Amino acid sequence: MFNLIKGDKVLWGILALLAIFSFLPVFSASSNLVYVVGRGSPWGYLVKHFVILVIGFILMYSVHKIPYFYFKGISILMLPVVLILLLYTASQGTVIDGANASRWIKIPIIGLSFQTSTLAAVVLMIFTANHLAKPNLRQIKFSQSLLQLWLPVLGVVLLIFPSNLSTAALLFTMVIILAFIAHYPMRYLLTICGMGLAFVLLFFLLVKAFPGSFPNRIDTWVNRIENFSSGKSTDGNYQVARAKTAIVSGKIFGLGAGKSRMKNFLPQSSSDFIYAIIVEEFGLIGGIGLIVLYMLLLFRVVVIAHNTHNLFGKLTVIGLGIPIIFQAFINIGVALQVLPVTGQNLPMISSGGTSAWMTCIAMGVILSISVKRDTDEVNEDGQEQINNPIHILSETH
Repeated sequence: MFNLIKGDKVLWGILALLAIFSFLPVFSASSNLVYVVGRGSPWGYLVKHFVILVIGFILMYSVHKIPYFYFKGISILMLPVVLILLLYTASQGTVIDGANASRWIKIPIIGLSFQTSTLAAVVLMIFTANHLAKPNLRQIKFSQSLLQLWLPVLGVVLLIFPSNLSTAALLFTMVIILAFIAHYPMRYLLTICGMGLAFVLLFFLLVKAFPGSFPNRIDTWVNRIENFSSGKSTDGNYQVARAKTAIVSGKIFGLGAGKSRMKNFLPQSSSDFIYAIIVEEFGLIGGIGLIVLYMLLLFRVVVIAHNTHNLFGKLTVIGLGIPIIFQAFINIGVALQVLPVTGQNLPMISSGGTSAWMTCIAMGVILSISVKRDTDEVNEDGQEQINNPIHILSETH
């Protein structure tokens, strides 16, 4: 088996540990859906989670076998598909509690829901890395860059923004970080940031002026921030209060696997607030141990980016790896009431379908880049690659 898998073996091990550990909290937390909500059985949810992770690792294995420079063309071809899917998703008009929640589309053949923003995030990061790796980046005119890079980026972000602020903000922030690392002209970056801020203000003004024309999600965002800042156990802060109770109950060593009590009071105990259940059952040691695993994952991402001889590879590793770490710590921060409620799940741990699959695909791309092939030293034309002078990532020769 070890001869079949290539790439960074430590990264493979970390991902396997996260996946194996996830079965205990998912099995335990899913009892909330069974005995409180009255849907399915705990074993059914466990089998579903197992199937999702198996498919995810098959996708990861398949993707990591593809030479990474092929993803340049794949991202260009997939971007129009992603935009069409996001437009279709936004047109669904799904409303939950009076707020826009058009994030998923139904796949009629297999009966699953697909969150299009997760696919958009992977495609957009690779597409951005491909554009920023061009050798004449610093000489490119802003008008050219606006059409070739920023128009697609803003199109994807703006289609996600109305229904999922946290994902849109994370995507836009990562694109800006990649552009900064690639030495994109600072005056252009400031212009793009100004355009993004202007759009957000315009969106708020339009929604306030015409509240009936668009399902209002601004009130949801404002309520979450107010609940977070007040720290009171209001109705809007119900889950955070129960999560804090679960974390306090765990103490040092926890109540034991499957012995969580707060899982029966947390509606999102197997997804958004699964970290609180982990701490309740495995204590401070389990909570810190999980954080250490994510820190090791971050370390391996940085090592792979540093050892990659190709600028496109470096930027792709950063663009795909860092958001997963951000997402993990955002989820943990919400459970600890360090951050407002955002709806981000815990990568490789929370129950879910498309999010886990897209995480596996992103990791498959990173593993493909970590594979030592001749393509690390030579480009598609057979010419020797010259390292880009990025002082924080380039290797010393």
